[in-house]
Amino acid sequence: MIEGGCFCGKVRYAIEEGAYRVGNCHCTMCRRIHAAPYVTWMLVPIDRFRFLGETPARLRSSAEGTRYFCGACGSHLACVEEHQPEMAVAVGSMDTPDRFSPTMAVFTDTRLPWVHDDGL
Repeated sequence: MIEGGCFCGKVRYAIEEGAYRVGNCHCTMCRRIHAAPYVTWMLVPIDRFRFLGETPARLRSSAEGTRYFCGACGSHLACVEEHQPEMAVAVGSMDTPDRFSPTMAVFTDTRLPWVHDDGL
């Protein structure tokens, strides 16, 4: 299993092992919510992902998107869009993030001009 969780450890999750797409998102919403120049996500089929421990807080961040985060420490962990069959899981929240390298970038039209190398 691939495991991860929030900073304080109250919200944990598990993902079944598999080959998943990993990419850097440069959209303005991800940047603002994570307070980072971009966010690296792993796209996991919803039925291969489950939360453990405390139930995460939710934020309806758009008409179709819901983000999951720890209500205690504020760590953002995952996002799902209603029209997608996948959960986007923040690679930085994983116990072993070094195992997963991004192979794509999305919303590069809103990439910050000073980001020249986003890990690809």
